[in-house]
Amino acid sequence: MIPVKSQLLPVMESFYTIQGEGYHQGTAAWFIRLAGCDVGCVWCDVKDSWDAKNHPLKTIENITAEIKDSPARIVVITGGEPLMHNLDGLSAVLKASGFAVHIETSGTYPLSGDPDWVCLSPKKFKAPLPELVNSASELKTVIFHPSDFAWAEKYAALVPEKCRLYLQPEWDKSDKITPLIVEYVKKYPKWGLSVQIHKYIHVP
Repeated sequence: MIPVKSQLLPVMESFYTIQGEGYHQGTAAWFIRLAGCDVGCVWCDVKDSWDAKNHPLKTIENITAEIKDSPARIVVITGGEPLMHNLDGLSAVLKASGFAVHIETSGTYPLSGDPDWVCLSPKKFKAPLPELVNSASELKTVIFHPSDFAWAEKYAALVPEKCRLYLQPEWDKSDKITPLIVEYVKKYPKWGLSVQIHKYIHVP
């Protein structure tokens, strides 16, 4: 049996910054961006992450070594689609070191690891699994077209009652979409507005 710390995961990048989106917006966090995704969002801003073969395989020990020396208390595992990979080992090592583990996912693969927070961002290109919808701590729906509001409501009706609800404008259309979201949130205040503040303040 391979020791947990020797398991390999494809890592596109790993960095310390602030969370730019959703419920934890503005909070310091270490991000691990795993490579590999088959959802195929046409507006994806990290398409370089799609092909896992283009990124180095790293052991969990190597992935977590630099994080342990940082002041981070939250580690966000994102992608790509991070749940294409089994996250049990990575999650266990991080939590044993005292970090809160957050996962950002489209929900198209089974949940692995033991996350403290699950941000579900469902996409029309490939629908999420029911079990992921049931595990969501936060529902963050990207609004690319006005028809996406109905898509957001579909999943808002399925997530747990305590799940936080956010609408986020697709970045390239934010000038046109953000005013629509503002009016929608005013009409339906169960929703909140998520903006990608990291892009406005030019941090990773």
